Amino acid sequence: MSRIIKHTLQPPKAVSEIEQRRFAVWAKHSFSAEFVAEFDAHKIPVAGIRLVRTWGIQVDDERELPGHERSYIPDEENWVVVLVAKDGSHYEVSADCLAPAPD
Repeated sequence: MSRIIKHTLQPPKAVSEIEQRRFAVWAKHSFSAEFVAEFDAHKIPVAGIRLVRTWGIQVDDERELPGHERSYIPDEENWVVVLVAKDGSHYEVSADCLAPAPD
C-alpha cells in the first residue's frame, strides 16, 4: 500500500515575518523570568530559523497496542527560531512562542 504525505516546506506567515524583520518578541511562553531576562525586552535578534521534523510511527502489531491492529502517529513539523541573547548566546525556541517584532 502506498501512502502520499504532504510536507509543508513553506513557513507560516508569522515565521516568514520574523525572518524578514530579523527580530522577534514574546507572544506566549512558559519560560522562567530568568530565561526571558536574557533577551532584549523590546526586540530579540534572530540568528536563524529552521524546520525540525519529528518522524511519526506506525504500529502494525496487535501485541504492542491491544485493540489497535494498525496505529499511526503522524509526522510533526515544528519551526524553531534561533534567538540571540544580550550576551551573544544563541537559544532555540519554538516559533509558536514568538511573534514578529513591530517595525
